[in-house]
Order: sequence, then C-alpha cells, then structure tokens
Amino acid sequence: MRPAEELRYLILAAQREGNRMLGQALRPLGITPSQAEVIRVLQEHGPLSLNGLGELLVCESGNSPSRLVDRLVALGLVRRDVAAHDRRHIDLSLTQEGAELVRQIAEIEERLYQSIDAAAEGRELGQVFAFLRAFVADLPAGQALVRRARS
Repeated sequence: MRPAEELRYLILAAQREGNRMLGQALRPLGITPSQAEVIRVLQEHGPLSLNGLGELLVCESGNSPSRLVDRLVALGLVRRDVAAHDRRHIDLSLTQEGAELVRQIAEIEERLYQSIDAAAEGRELGQVFAFLRAFVADLPAGQALVRRARS
C-alpha cells in the first residue's frame, strides 16, 4: 500500500471510529453526532441563518443542513424565529431544552477528546496538524473550520 493510500485509510478509520464512539455516547440523549454539532455551533455562534449555520458545519459540508435543523426543530431542541431586521430572514437558535443539552454534549465530547489526548501522549503532532490543515484548506470542510475559529 502506498503511503498516501495508507494515510487516507488511517484518516477514514480514525474518523469512523471517533464518530462511532461519539454516536454511542450521544445515543441516550436521542441525537446523532451531526445533530450535536449543530447544537454546539448554535450555542457558540447563534442565532444563525440556515446559510450561516451551513457555513460553520463540518458534518454537512457541501450539503444543506436543513434536514438536520428540521429534525432538531421536531425534537424541540432548535427554534426558527423571524428576524427582527427582515421578516424574510429566519434565525435559528436553541430552545431551552436544546440549551440544557449543551452541557451533556460538551461532557461527552470532552471524554472523546481525553481519549484522543491519551493516544497522542508523547507524540509531536505539530506536523500532522499542519499537513491536515494544508490538505483541507481550500475544501468546504476546511473552510468551515477556519470560519468557526474566527468567529
């Protein structure tokens, strides 16, 4: 296997396993990792328009986040409000129930991050981060990460 192919599959395997672990931990809350990302983005950057939300999501880069929002609205975790400045504009924000879920999501994410930190202990990751940032820099998911870091 050539190095680029192995790297591709290692990244894919790490992403799948991390998402599987996160999904299992979120299951008791009744949400998926993608839905948790929407909730966290709204908590950190909301209220947002649907387009504004989509520009900050990594889980749905290139796709419309509307199905995620529709499901979260149906679950009573996100609300759609007509913006005060323009009646044609809809703002998305967390409901009280959604805001209460943020702490639990953050705790679950923290446990995942601790397991990643443990696996990385003693390893120099600077070059790995630089490579991955460069690789995704001009791609939608990479641009979403840059926008999230800036706002």
